[in-house]
Amino acid sequence: MSITFSIFIPFIAAIFVPFLYKRIHSRKIGWFVLLVPFLLFATLASFIPSIAKGETYTHTFRWIDSAGIHFTTYLDGLSLIFGLLITGVGSLVILYSIYYLSERESLGRFYVYLLMFMGAMLGVVFSDNLMVLYVFWELTSISSFLLIAFWYHRKKSRYGAQKSMLITVSGGFAMLAGFIMLHTMTGTYSVREIVVTIGEYSDEPLFLFAMLLVLLGAFTKSAQFPFHIWLPDAMEAPTPVSAYLHSATMVKAGIYLVARFTPIFGGQMIWFYIVSGVGIFTLFWGSFNAVKQTDLKALLAYSTISQLGLVMSLFGLGSTALNEGHSVNFVIYSQATFAALFHLINHSTFKGALFMVVGIVDHELGTRDVRRLGGLMSFMPVTFSIALIGSFSMAGLPPFNGFLSKEMFFEALVNARNLNLFEVSTLGTLFLIVAWLASVFTFVYSMIIVFQTFFGEFQPDRIEKPSKEAPFGMLIAPSILALLVVGIFFFPNVIGNYLLRPALEAIYPSVEGVERLIPQISAWHGFNAALMMTIGVVILGIILYRFMRYWKGIYTIAPLNWNLDAAFNANLILLEKVSHFFTRLYMKGYLKDYLVYIFTFFILAVGGAVLYTGSYSFDFSNDSPITTNEYLIVLAMTVAGISILFAKSRMTAIILNGVLGYSIAFFFVVFRAPDLALTQAVVETVTTALFLLCFYFLPEWKKERSPISTKLVNGLIAFSVGTIVTVLALTVQGNKMFESISVYFEDAYNLAGGKNIVNTILGDFRAFDTMLEVVVLFIAGIGVFTLIKLKVRKEEKDIEDQ
Repeated sequence: MSITFSIFIPFIAAIFVPFLYKRIHSRKIGWFVLLVPFLLFATLASFIPSIAKGETYTHTFRWIDSAGIHFTTYLDGLSLIFGLLITGVGSLVILYSIYYLSERESLGRFYVYLLMFMGAMLGVVFSDNLMVLYVFWELTSISSFLLIAFWYHRKKSRYGAQKSMLITVSGGFAMLAGFIMLHTMTGTYSVREIVVTIGEYSDEPLFLFAMLLVLLGAFTKSAQFPFHIWLPDAMEAPTPVSAYLHSATMVKAGIYLVARFTPIFGGQMIWFYIVSGVGIFTLFWGSFNAVKQTDLKALLAYSTISQLGLVMSLFGLGSTALNEGHSVNFVIYSQATFAALFHLINHSTFKGALFMVVGIVDHELGTRDVRRLGGLMSFMPVTFSIALIGSFSMAGLPPFNGFLSKEMFFEALVNARNLNLFEVSTLGTLFLIVAWLASVFTFVYSMIIVFQTFFGEFQPDRIEKPSKEAPFGMLIAPSILALLVVGIFFFPNVIGNYLLRPALEAIYPSVEGVERLIPQISAWHGFNAALMMTIGVVILGIILYRFMRYWKGIYTIAPLNWNLDAAFNANLILLEKVSHFFTRLYMKGYLKDYLVYIFTFFILAVGGAVLYTGSYSFDFSNDSPITTNEYLIVLAMTVAGISILFAKSRMTAIILNGVLGYSIAFFFVVFRAPDLALTQAVVETVTTALFLLCFYFLPEWKKERSPISTKLVNGLIAFSVGTIVTVLALTVQGNKMFESISVYFEDAYNLAGGKNIVNTILGDFRAFDTMLEVVVLFIAGIGVFTLIKLKVRKEEKDIEDQ
């Protein structure tokens, strides 16, 4: 199976889901959908041995040759990791959703959205062409919008979906501008080709702007400060969606973008400072705000923000290795990238398990509020075990995989400070302190999940549902993830050798022998600075957790209580008010006013430009003589046009307008263009018939009484527009700088095999444009058909009610 085809499999499956959903039991549809990610995961896993040996796979489907846009897929170590996460975690999420979602839900719609998102994410990580990558990038935003708003009857779900859409799509537009700048500099849309040649363009003025715009797209998608505000509100989605989108896939798209573009921009210190600086602050801000949350899902949302900041900061540190060649410093800095990739996988395992645990608690007890929970360990032992494993791994404790990658994170920061990576000497120490404090808060909120939820006194009077352990089927997926959390700790180098090292080679393609420069992952690495920091995190974390009620009041102190959500909402309200104010200025409700605006702008913009530049000039020397027939047709059109202004009935106005249209058809006959004449005659006939049909239902014509001043202004505008159009037409006609393009179309028979030049232009030369026009008409037709069906159903229902 080619990688290109694997991208489209989820989309193809999504097409069949609605038909199968109507014919089989609603819950069974999940088992059909489960086959899609499972087979894709098995297919991608088959590439692991060859990718580990350094092989890559490329497939190109040629698309738009003239623009250099082709559907090119590229599979290497980096894209393989993300592909396995998308399909592997996707399989577990769908298995979990089979038991989590009720049969009363619109499961067909849910799985269509989920498959769309899966296909879009695979398209993002496998695309080598920037434009194709962007299309899939925005498709992830659209499909995630649909998933977050799945329970659209809830106001918070609609708000969360809208918020995520606005922020991520806006970042996507910025990223698109950056991609266009890269193409402008390098002349190619291929990421691999840009990586090879980017050294020649690093001094270009557009280089810095392209870097900043690409980072803006990455930061909005991966919920980096200050764009992180969409992620907590997105938690209104069903728990399977949160476990999939907001722990393992969608938020990792921004991380993938930074990793993929590190070979392009990573050699610049500004890239290091922005990526690491934003990542470190996001790490702290997310962990600091997670502690004050009382909703378990909100707590996990802020913890996800924090963990994404950790990974982002590691990629920033690792990018400096591109300036070190094969030196010892390269080995040290590249370990930061290695740790980022490792924590990327670890986070998907323990955070996916924790989201599913919170979903189980909410599903079985009807609440996620930690103030109403406690003592759940007594009757939910399996759920408690999974929560314990996931939380302790997130806190960075052994024997769980989070401990290994967190230690590597500390080591990377210590090395960066000791090697004077930071141009400002105190900055390295500041980064280290902020990261350590963030880890302390991470430890605290991890303890909240375990001890405030599963220990203490059970409060049955504050629980909405009968207390019991989750069904076996709902426990399978989080149990598998929990086993991975423990298994990776004891066998980390299986992942390190077969997945992480090939991915590292993809990030440092210009450095040969990368795999030999990275040491083995070890659980015990001696009493070094990183271990001392971990011990300090545990000690201070325990103290802060035990005495949390005494210091939690700091969250009410400014500026620690800054609310970016309030600023976001206030800006939206302000934009609505401003737009409403300006809209009321020109939206008068009269078509004639709108025409005045349009024509006045045309006069000022076009007429002003012509006068200012003095570009008008006429040359009639090469014009053919005007015949008597042409004079007569022009006279008829002039009389008809002026007469319309004085028509006293709609029928007269329609007939005079038809005279204008048919006169143009006569012009085509005179100019020996029978095809155009026939087309014009048909269009004019249909238009006249439609006018007659529509005007039949309008009220009686009443002549409007307008002031003389209004008529004079309207006449002046009409005269000015006509004059400008005439001057432009004569200027263009008399100043031909190039050979007419009509010569090319006159060879339509040889180029396209069509004898009718009009049909050939529409069907061949303008085929793409014509196809889009047909699509627009098709969509409009579906809309009309839907409205008619709804009206018929309403009438039938009214008859039944009577």
